[in-house]
Amino acid sequence: MKTLNKIVFALILISLMAGSIPAMAGKLQNQLVAESTLDQVMRRGVLRVGMDTFLPWAMKDKSGELVGFEIDVARRLAEDMGVKVEFVPTKWAGIIPALLTGKFDVIIGGMGIQTKRALKVNFSIPYDYSGMDIVAHKEKAAGFDSLEDFNKPEVEIACKLGTTAVTAAKKYIPNAKLRLFDDEAQAYQELRNGNVLAVVGNAPRPAYEAIKYPETMFLPLKSNFTKEPIGFAVRKGDPDTLTFFNNWITIVSHEGWLEERHQYWFGSKEWAHLVE
Repeated sequence: MKTLNKIVFALILISLMAGSIPAMAGKLQNQLVAESTLDQVMRRGVLRVGMDTFLPWAMKDKSGELVGFEIDVARRLAEDMGVKVEFVPTKWAGIIPALLTGKFDVIIGGMGIQTKRALKVNFSIPYDYSGMDIVAHKEKAAGFDSLEDFNKPEVEIACKLGTTAVTAAKKYIPNAKLRLFDDEAQAYQELRNGNVLAVVGNAPRPAYEAIKYPETMFLPLKSNFTKEPIGFAVRKGDPDTLTFFNNWITIVSHEGWLEERHQYWFGSKEWAHLVE
């Protein structure tokens, strides 16, 4: 009799637990949704975007307004979400820590998808691709036409601090001396002044600089020496937000909108009058 009572009690307990599992799962799901960045953005009515200035990804026009490929992407994203967009300019070296502390909701700033970065943040699927190029001083680097020409201890290369340009330079021209700058414009100014031999940077800016200052700069290579996928970066543990961004990128890619914007900002200089 005692054994039978124990069996009945066990069955009742199992039944009660089974009934509570869906409720617990539902509560957990609601909590995740309520805490997602996506839900917070929709309730706030503002998408906060972390970015830094890189020509032509994001830059200020003559009136001080932000323009560029990333600016177009963020504005279209916010428009499709039915919210406003707020740009939060942030120094590149500290942009991931700023995301993790909640200063903004997403990084949309030409960020290359890298393994080390992916340990700290989650990346969307690529919405664009970039690559590294090198622009050199016309007189000091005369005759240089390969990366190996720059891979010498006496060669000084300028890069923007915290960018994939630094990673690329260390990998492909490890023997060169690197000088790092917080502001990309400073790096190119040093090149124009002849204080460094070359600048490694995200295409197409090196090409633009060579076109703008042909008397002091030239492109020693025939093409970019790296190719890297570019993605949105979000905080970890937020599958709803990441899924939404992936879906949005897929939709506007198939529309041809991303390609059209890429062609305008990277394949032409139609926008040059906005900033020059």
